[in-house]
Order: sequence, then structure tokens, then C-alpha cells
Amino acid sequence: MITAVREPVKPYVIIPGAAFLLRARREGLRDFGACMSPTTAWIVLQGIETLPLRMARHVENTRKIVGFLKTHPAVASVSYPELLEHPDHALALRLLPRGCGAVFPFELKGGRTAGRRFIETLRLFSHLANVGDAKSLVIHPATTTHFRMDDAALASAGIGPGTIRLSIGLEAAEDLIEDLAGGLRASQKA
Repeated sequence: MITAVREPVKPYVIIPGAAFLLRARREGLRDFGACMSPTTAWIVLQGIETLPLRMARHVENTRKIVGFLKTHPAVASVSYPELLEHPDHALALRLLPRGCGAVFPFELKGGRTAGRRFIETLRLFSHLANVGDAKSLVIHPATTTHFRMDDAALASAGIGPGTIRLSIGLEAAEDLIEDLAGGLRASQKA
């Protein structure tokens, strides 16, 4: 009589980061398909090759606009990590030596009404909720993405009634500042 010898069952090997890798693969396949078209691949490559040049311009423009907003009487506060008073200033300098990006909020005096007037007056900035575009974008959360929230709920979410979020693009900084100045003037009119 022959008896079969069973080998012990081997446990599954757990690969660190396997769940993330699987998700990244699935989402990439879902978003881009099994393979990219040549045109899409070329556009992605062009975007990656020019990214350092574009980011330098984004940061340069943002620094000029932050400086303008910081001294404007219609602005209550500006939150940008390169400012000395920002709570993460030292960390930002260490982690982001080339600049802190082009998206930041500021608080406009006058609440929701001032925010609405500000947005309606701008001509160069596009009123969109996305960020990181080559063109400058603006949004007033209290009258758009968070419009159903009262001031107390906004405050608990870290948003003031006059909070404006800017995503600074590649346009000439002087033109953007001129547009913002007009919006700020309009926001403070009774």
C-alpha cells in the first residue's frame, strides 16, 4: 500500500504595497485604457518635458500676486507657505526649495457678498473649481462648492465666508494683478 505524502500548505506571501500597486494598475487601465494612443503619449511626454519651465513661471507669478494681496486693504489674510507667518513656513522651505506651488487661499473682507462681487468682476481668471491649469483660476467656496453651509459650518471646515482660492497660471503677472485689483475694488463697494 502506497501512502501519499502531503506537503504542508504554504501561506500567501504578502508583498508590501501590493494593494497600492494593484489599485494604481486598475485605475491606470480604467483611465487610460490598455495602451495609450501615440498622440496621447506624445502629449504626456511634452507635458513632462516642459513641467520645470511651467512650474518656475507659476511660482514666480504666485510670489508677485501674494506680495500684492498681502498689502491690499481689502484682504484680511493670505495663506501661502513661503510667508514667514505661515505655520508650515520652515517645513515648506525644507521640502519645497524651488517654491510652494501656485494654489493658495486668501480671506477677503466683506464675506459672501464681497466674494460674489469679486468673482463676478474678474475677467482674466476663469471661475472653475479645478486647479493646476496653465490659465489662472478662481473660486469662492462660500458661494459655490460650499454654498449650503452657514458661516459656523464654514468655519469648522476651515473656510471663511470671504475665502477665495486662486490657482495662478502662466499669464503675465502684471495683467493678473490688474484684474485682481479691479475685483478687490468692486468687492468693497457697498
